Amino acid sequence: MAASGDEKFGYARIQSTRPQTLGYALADSPAGQAAWIYEKLAEWSDSNYEPEREISRDEMLDNISLYWLTNTAASSARLYRESFRTDFSTQRLDLPVAVSVFPGELFRPPRLWGERVYSRLFYWNEAARGGHFAAFEQPAIFVEELRAAFR
Repeated sequence: MAASGDEKFGYARIQSTRPQTLGYALADSPAGQAAWIYEKLAEWSDSNYEPEREISRDEMLDNISLYWLTNTAASSARLYRESFRTDFSTQRLDLPVAVSVFPGELFRPPRLWGERVYSRLFYWNEAARGGHFAAFEQPAIFVEELRAAFR
């Protein structure tokens, strides 16, 4: 289990400790940038490691090109460095909250967790399909979740 976690979250360790180094490497190589993003799409989409089943190649290339043309690999990695330096302790949130849980997401919290953390949880649903990039890979389901939450 620990080895699986180390392997699955190695990207987070690299991005949280060496975002600039990774950013320079990805900014120097369009093939490297493409491989980095494609790997995440494969692992984090609800596609059994075949992102082409859910996202067209053109859409993936558009996404990869956005990172490449704007040279934002380092800044997107830096978010991990900044986040990992914060306190991840549970803090209650007293705002209206809607939650959609997608089956292909890396972490799928139980409803009980949501009820404990969000005092004003008004919507909770476990969607039929979708992963970490739900709005990208399953836009119709994502929009339906938004509509259902705020209906």
